[in-house]
Amino acid sequence: MNVVLINPEIPFNTGNIGRTCVGAGCTLHLVGKLGFDLSEKEIRRSGLDYWAKLNYKLHNNFEDFLKTVDDKNKLIFFSTKGKKTLWQAPYTADSYLIFGSESAGFAKEIYTDYADKLYRIPVSSDIRSLNLSSSAAIVIYEAMRQTKN
Repeated sequence: MNVVLINPEIPFNTGNIGRTCVGAGCTLHLVGKLGFDLSEKEIRRSGLDYWAKLNYKLHNNFEDFLKTVDDKNKLIFFSTKGKKTLWQAPYTADSYLIFGSESAGFAKEIYTDYADKLYRIPVSSDIRSLNLSSSAAIVIYEAMRQTKN
């Protein structure tokens, strides 16, 4: 399974997601502009000593990332703008679970070009959204639940 962060901004979130990826056996794809340097202590702190065990790949932009994906049907996007819930997503063992940046979400083109591949995590009306690292963990383990026998 693959986890994709587009323009992640907060090193603690990326570190936590990296740690979750190690625990779940996922590859982490970091796409576009990072709001931090991968050598920063915040990454090491939140990822602990697991960061060295993380299988991760860097992509300059979304277009470069797409060139590495052999089957676009494996792309699954998560956003508060999704009409379907994470429980309805078509997970496979090699899906790409894609998340936008903490403050901006996805670029407008993604919302239009991939509207049919956009899913959400239901939350009460008391909040706009969950933290990115919490969202990623929820989705990763739901995807694993649905694909593991």
